[in-house]
Amino acid sequence: MIFTYRIFIAFVRLVLPVVGLFNKKIKLFVKGRKGTLSKIQQLKGEDTIWFHVASLGEFEQARPIIEEVKRDHPKHKILITFFSPSGYEIRKDYALADVVCYLPLDSKSNAEQFVRIVNPKLAIFVKYEFWPNFLFALQKQHCKTILVSGIFRENQVFFEWYGKLMRKALQAFDHFFVQNSESKELLKSLAFGNVTISGDTRFDRVAKILDQNKSLDFLDQFKGDQLTVVAGSTWKEDENLLVPFINKSSDTKFIIAPHNIHKKAVDALKERISKPVVLFSELEGKQVNQFDVLLLDTIGLLTKVYGYGDLAYVGGGLKTGLHNILEPATFGIPIVIGDKFDKFQEAVDLVKLGGCFSISNQKGLDGIFDKLLNNGTFRQSSGKIAADFIQENRGATQKIIEYINTTVA
Repeated sequence: MIFTYRIFIAFVRLVLPVVGLFNKKIKLFVKGRKGTLSKIQQLKGEDTIWFHVASLGEFEQARPIIEEVKRDHPKHKILITFFSPSGYEIRKDYALADVVCYLPLDSKSNAEQFVRIVNPKLAIFVKYEFWPNFLFALQKQHCKTILVSGIFRENQVFFEWYGKLMRKALQAFDHFFVQNSESKELLKSLAFGNVTISGDTRFDRVAKILDQNKSLDFLDQFKGDQLTVVAGSTWKEDENLLVPFINKSSDTKFIIAPHNIHKKAVDALKERISKPVVLFSELEGKQVNQFDVLLLDTIGLLTKVYGYGDLAYVGGGLKTGLHNILEPATFGIPIVIGDKFDKFQEAVDLVKLGGCFSISNQKGLDGIFDKLLNNGTFRQSSGKIAADFIQENRGATQKIIEYINTTVA
């Protein structure tokens, strides 16, 4: 299988530059990786702790650990690598990192050169980033390596008859910190006993939100004393259900933060809404309390914006990539999502508890929105379940930090 994998990586290396001519994201993916080796040269000979994440969601899982590591080991350098351009482009200037770059393609030569230059004191991979050649290179160089906020499912390649290469790659990990008991049992079935159920570090991250300044003057004016729905990271599939509800609603304000904030997409969404709509980029000089709908054609505000919601809709679940439900849950408001959430443990758990509600069509969205908006007792009790869920699941970061502090001198 290793030969097949190497052929695959070689094929990808040849094809991506061509695809990048027609796809902006792939172009960034290819172009960004050209500067990786020059960036990491400054880490040569340094005591470096390396965090690897796929994209923005995994970065948020790594973030509370990075903050604690930086505090406990200020002399160590911090390297963060991203696989995805969407994560890298947003966090490439992250202040606590000494170097932020893309992870090179997982060829044997790339991996060995990368690991030889960085020679990390500790490598920390997040959730389900498993790159065999990098893991083998770390193992060969005797670099301590751990997985944090890990999730394993029986349909993953490790547990299939053809998964020998990936099972072998798991041997590079000195310890697995996983989110649930199912993951621990699956690893146990592969004879791995170096496993701790720590939970998800994002709970620690979002719990700190309540300690921060969350006020936004323009939202105080926009909301007033009216019930407000915040729809975060919405895709077209989500908006296809949200817009009809908005158009027939009364006495409710709506804030929408689309996933795609390009002008053409935002203008198209605005045109579909029959209520008075204002864009964040056009707020200056406007009496914002006169509008029923606010479209956030910007990034970086959504966390604070959830604090103004009485109800949240989190997008992506009608596709396959549900966005972060923990941020609205922190504020103690009920959450509505699409029906494709089985790969997101926090959503699975919160739906079972009754703090989050899954819908798949217009009837489902209308029904749960009407119930939550018209029944204050139900809305508040559902929101309390969400808030309690956050508080009860804190602590993953501390478990991981205790291990790191015994590993890193």
